[in-house]
Amino acid sequence: MVWLLAIRPATLTAGIAPVVLGTAIAAAMGQFALWPAVGAMAAAILVQIGTNLANDYYDFKKGADNDDRIGPARATQKGWLAPEEVARGTAVVLVMAALVGAALAVHGGWPVVAIAIVSLIAAVAYTAGPFPLAYVGLGDVFVLVFFGPVAVSGTIYVQTLTWPIEGLVAGAALGCLATAILVVNNLRDRHTDAAAGKRTLAVRFGATAARWEYTVLVLSAFALVAGWNVVGGGWGWLVPLVALPLGLMQIRTIWTTDGAALNPHLGSTARLTLIFAALTSGGMLVGMTP
Repeated sequence: MVWLLAIRPATLTAGIAPVVLGTAIAAAMGQFALWPAVGAMAAAILVQIGTNLANDYYDFKKGADNDDRIGPARATQKGWLAPEEVARGTAVVLVMAALVGAALAVHGGWPVVAIAIVSLIAAVAYTAGPFPLAYVGLGDVFVLVFFGPVAVSGTIYVQTLTWPIEGLVAGAALGCLATAILVVNNLRDRHTDAAAGKRTLAVRFGATAARWEYTVLVLSAFALVAGWNVVGGGWGWLVPLVALPLGLMQIRTIWTTDGAALNPHLGSTARLTLIFAALTSGGMLVGMTP
């Protein structure tokens, strides 16, 4: 149970959603491939678990996770697991991810190798090393890129061996929502992050800027899919607009909520991301123009 809490299962939707969406696009192209899709899902989940565990370990070591934390409890911070145990768990999970990546590379070649290597490095570099991304304000860029275009297009590639533009558009939209989850986290933690020297965008530019970032990210996700319909992508790209009222509701809430009261809205934004991915996937399957 402790390890289940440590891997943060509620956050895994951000890794699952782009693989589901990429697989739907591959299927809409008539090129769905079961085992590459399963491999992509396994790799995405393992990399995210590895990132979560590394984040747990390094945030504790750097003092970002302490008794003043107002977010959900972390395994190392609470003493449920020793730091060394979490470090070993991180290594085991990332080795498993590397093995899955190697298997996919046999099918997909050097592009898969490149994605796997960069993803594994970024999983650790997010909170570790001389230039930890989360500590210098680049965590948002990491999430936008790796949980968006890289994950969606990579999933399409291992099944079709092509890089369709639809993967980049849908991936960018989904990446915006995945990043919005991180923005809620950083908005909530901005005071303790500042004390620990963690210079997220919310720390650098303040709460109002973070709320504007959240607003732009959520609206951009819907604008991207609607815009692609306008340029000829097919009516299926309009299906995710069904979730727009949920997005607007989340935006309104973010502007009126702060501190520990933001905790439920991490899950709400994650659910919005999953709903958006499901609707977009359905739209691709029934109405995407090749």
